[in-house]
Amino acid sequence: MLLDEDPATLIHHTINNFNIAPDKLAVSRIGDSLSTLKQARELRIRDAETSLKKLGRSLNTLQSQHEELTSAHSSSAHASEISRLDTQKFRIAKAASDLEMEAERLSSQQADLAARLQELELQGLEGSPDEAAKRRDPVDDEVLLRLKVYRSLGIDLERDEKDGEFSRAIVRNDRKGDVHVINMDKKFSRFFYANYFWQTL
Repeated sequence: MLLDEDPATLIHHTINNFNIAPDKLAVSRIGDSLSTLKQARELRIRDAETSLKKLGRSLNTLQSQHEELTSAHSSSAHASEISRLDTQKFRIAKAASDLEMEAERLSSQQADLAARLQELELQGLEGSPDEAAKRRDPVDDEVLLRLKVYRSLGIDLERDEKDGEFSRAIVRNDRKGDVHVINMDKKFSRFFYANYFWQTL
């Protein structure tokens, strides 16, 4: 079948009847939007790649530091150092305990010597013990007798160098192996200290 008009003319009229101008504008806008999205996506990708590189460098640095610390402070060396410090601590504690016991022994020995010195002073430096006993004051005899009684119970009294009054008592309990040093204050009565000594014994 032959056409009455030229095909090119028919195609041109057909295109005009379709009115594709709005569609072309829509396609153009879509293209622009796609271009903008592509640029934004590429920008975000570059930022992500930059952040990833920074994180990678930080990770490498931390790994290097961790390897250095691990090589410098091995677990076996740390355990050995802890064991050495524990041993040293126990040795120091034992030495301190030994020194404390020695100090108590020397204190007890000092108290014995002080009591012996008091006896000698009360007896006097001249004459026999019988003659010294004749010259002694009855008050001194009473004090000496008290000192002997106290010592037989394990109590040693020490005088104050300033006023000569008894200011300290050392109470030893042989059954328990205890040694107590008691500073005597004048504001407490003798009855109080007597009860305290008996409780300690």
